[in-house]
Amino acid sequence: MHHAHVLSHSHRRLRARALLAATALLTALGTSAVGHDARAAEAAGAESSAEMVSESGTTADRLPFSDTAHGFASLAGGTTGGAGGKVVTATDQESLKRYASAAEPYIIRVKGSIEVDPFGSDIDVTSNKTIVGVGTTGEIVHGELHLSPGTRNVIIRNLTIRDSYVEGDWDGKTSDFDAIQMDSVSHVWIDHNRLTHMGDGLVDLRKDSEYITVSYNHFDNHNKAFGIGWTSNVKTQVTIDHNWFSGTKQRNPSADNCAYAHLYNNYVSSQVDDGDPVWSYGSWSRGRTKMVIENSYYDGVQHPHQADATAELVERGSILKNTTGRHDEWGTAFEPRDFYDYRLDPAAAVPALVTRFSGPQKNIGTRTTLNVPGAYRTVQAAVDAVPAGNDGPITVRLAPGTYREKVRVGRGRDHVSLVGTGRNRSDTLIVFDTPAGAPKPGGGTQGSWGSATVVVEGNDFTARNLTFANDFDEAAVEINGEQALAVKTTGDRLVFDDTGFLGNQDTLMVDSPHLTTRSRVYIRDSYLEGDVDFLYGRATAVVDRTVIRALSRGSDSNNGYITAASTWIGNPYGFLITDSRIVSDAPAGSFHLGRPWHPGGEPNAIGQVLIRDTELPAAIKASPWTDMGGFSWKDARFTEYRTTGPGALRTPDRPQMSDADAATHTVATYLAGSDGWAPQRMAR
Repeated sequence: MHHAHVLSHSHRRLRARALLAATALLTALGTSAVGHDARAAEAAGAESSAEMVSESGTTADRLPFSDTAHGFASLAGGTTGGAGGKVVTATDQESLKRYASAAEPYIIRVKGSIEVDPFGSDIDVTSNKTIVGVGTTGEIVHGELHLSPGTRNVIIRNLTIRDSYVEGDWDGKTSDFDAIQMDSVSHVWIDHNRLTHMGDGLVDLRKDSEYITVSYNHFDNHNKAFGIGWTSNVKTQVTIDHNWFSGTKQRNPSADNCAYAHLYNNYVSSQVDDGDPVWSYGSWSRGRTKMVIENSYYDGVQHPHQADATAELVERGSILKNTTGRHDEWGTAFEPRDFYDYRLDPAAAVPALVTRFSGPQKNIGTRTTLNVPGAYRTVQAAVDAVPAGNDGPITVRLAPGTYREKVRVGRGRDHVSLVGTGRNRSDTLIVFDTPAGAPKPGGGTQGSWGSATVVVEGNDFTARNLTFANDFDEAAVEINGEQALAVKTTGDRLVFDDTGFLGNQDTLMVDSPHLTTRSRVYIRDSYLEGDVDFLYGRATAVVDRTVIRALSRGSDSNNGYITAASTWIGNPYGFLITDSRIVSDAPAGSFHLGRPWHPGGEPNAIGQVLIRDTELPAAIKASPWTDMGGFSWKDARFTEYRTTGPGALRTPDRPQMSDADAATHTVATYLAGSDGWAPQRMAR
């Protein structure tokens, strides 16, 4: 195959996006880059911020919106939740309970408010689950998430869990209605939740639980916020960072017999002021706990940090404003960096940072990321995890490599993106080698559907920074039916950005479910190669700023046809090739721009193709359009506009579009449809 011709802009774009994201984050915070310690923020420099917000995942332990667990939850195999399982949406108590307690892994999107009945009852969560609120909509009201002994690998993110408080039971002595309760569990990440006004504790982390991270949560309007312990053993390892404790009385947190408790960049404010001289406090290192507190901010807190005589507590870099009572520090505790890497925000930036980014975020849970081959062995396995009727964006991130498989993004599996994560689109290849004439099991031949390496029937699909190929060798095999599709599409609102299409005959078929149904496809900054009819079908397709390579078949007179449009007569927009470059190794005057395809002799398939503002090679014929299947090209809608290059001749057999018509045949007009779709405006 011709990988040497697969051009890429992805590396440059990713770096630009990272720098823009860094600038936006720093502007929002009103501060400069985040450093490795409490030194002045501006001394850290913009480069570290660009790294921090990049899509690479290398600094996932720092990014508020990262999908990767950090701290202790990242150790000993890590915490991946429901990765590898199906993606489902829960909108009621019954579905949430069913998915959360299932034996198999699930990524559970909680959409809307779920009221739990009976009041205060449990939602049992079993191993290998991700429970994530969709934007700021996901709520669990009057109920508790409960993790029983032995549960492992759970992620709880972006939820509001609220209002199981029993009036008059301020100490939670009559009702054990926690927000999240865990007994003897391992590998749990609790992130970006709001936990408020519950019946007992907000988080009870109990009985030798290990490898826990609690980050970017808002604990408020409560007595006993976050307790750790209920054991005589010293086993628990917990990271607690960027949490906001406001309107709470005690346990911010309280850690009893923790092997290691690492608290950094937390904000404790608006402590409940009830005059209690002992049990209103900030953070407490109890029993034989080893606690390290770094770069946190305590504002108006009684006993901000205290330790038992048997415990150890190291505090460094924090700001204590208007605090009273105990400020204990003794022992050496431990060095967190002996266990994992992390980055500290300056303590002075913590109130602004934490109040803005703690609790549910509108951009979390709205997009789900599935990693191949990390969590899903094949591309198809990841696609199969997408539910029919899917209504949230799902990104399948492909590690660089060759995936020799067929992929079907079926009807109803909408909002799916396939994204290569290599530096160039040629780094990630999905390829198979089936021709249309190959036999099917049970009789017959594969046809176009069966030959295609990738089929996209779902709507709102995107492919970026990868290559699709069908590497069937038509020269080496004699077969009736040499068509070998790399991609076949029937869905609407499809985008192929920085994408390669490799094949020979019928490389790319852009179609629609029915003759009179309009489906739109936008191909930008990409590469397409083939010889016969290698861009064909009845969809409305825009090929923008793309290299199109017309491959020679060794003929001096006819090496093939670039397009074979079958546009419905009622659709004014078929194929637009614009601002692109057609290249070829075929002899001069041996390649056609296209021919009209009338599938099954359908008379109302009147192809429309416009080649505009595009460079043509000498291989293009002086009369570049030709007949097909008894239908004259002159009855089709074939035109050029401002083509250039050695193949852009002006002859009587080359219709030219007028300036007036060209004004209504633009990228925008082809793609807009009735919904105003404008993917050409998407961020680079």
